[in-house]
Amino acid sequence: MESPVRGTKKGISMLRKSLTALALLACATVTAHAADAAKGKIVYKRCAVCHTDDKGGGDGLGPNLFGIVGRKAATRPGFSYSAPLIKAGIVWNEANLNKWIAGPGRMVPGTKMAFAGVTSKSQDADLVAYLATLK
Repeated sequence: MESPVRGTKKGISMLRKSLTALALLACATVTAHAADAAKGKIVYKRCAVCHTDDKGGGDGLGPNLFGIVGRKAATRPGFSYSAPLIKAGIVWNEANLNKWIAGPGRMVPGTKMAFAGVTSKSQDADLVAYLATLK
């Protein structure tokens, strides 16, 4: 049988480890990435190969993305969208844009957009923050 002193040391050690684990978890939560539109503008350069983002601008290989946030997918007048994207009924909110940016073909199989996706969640968030400024 353990003496009360030894049992107390063991209990204190377990408590210390538990508190350390909780502190690390709290730090990880506090340091979560906050979306940065300025960084998103840099990420957007990958999109600019096919898309434009200027107000009143024309389309490129892909549609102009000015005012994309809040817009129903496949509704830009004059652009030829794929049937699967038209049928998807998506509204471009933050959650849907993040899914799309991560992999258009995974979100809407059969889409014409041939882009593998952005693999960094922080870059996804930054890009969506940038797109939200285009109003």
